[in-house]
Amino acid sequence: MNADIGILLLRVVIGLLIAGHGLQKISFRLGGSGLQGGIREFRADGFRGGACTALAAGLGQLGSGLFLAFGLLTPLAGMAAIAVMTVALTVKAANGLWAQHDGYEYPLVLITIAGALSLTGPGALSADALLGIHLLPLWVGILTTLVGAAAGLTVRVLLHTAPVNRPDQRHL
Repeated sequence: MNADIGILLLRVVIGLLIAGHGLQKISFRLGGSGLQGGIREFRADGFRGGACTALAAGLGQLGSGLFLAFGLLTPLAGMAAIAVMTVALTVKAANGLWAQHDGYEYPLVLITIAGALSLTGPGALSADALLGIHLLPLWVGILTTLVGAAAGLTVRVLLHTAPVNRPDQRHL
């Protein structure tokens, strides 16, 4: 039971942080700059797509975060979180690892936790457990983790052109 409580705590905190980050991309909630601010941010980071890109990233983070928090369809939620945060990692990669230099430390932590939750499952205190789908085979977690990373890298290749230099280095 202690492991289930630990996984619950991890899921809820990380899920709500990911969801909150997504909400900031598309609204004025939690200090966000609204959808127009999200569009400006993605364009400044060198992404095509305008509103579609900002909405996809914001809704992807919001949805995957909430699903992780509730432990609902956990491997798929982990996959979506990994995909969005892999894009963030690639944007920040040029700055090095550490967050104090706007590096990829935070996206890497979120990717790692989302992958771990995809592999371990959401635990007994989850919506998946209520639905009887919390004990999936290991290959499901491996597959969703790999597909999430591949999807994020694919988005980066297809939608990224070049970043626009700007003094405010806020990223994904």
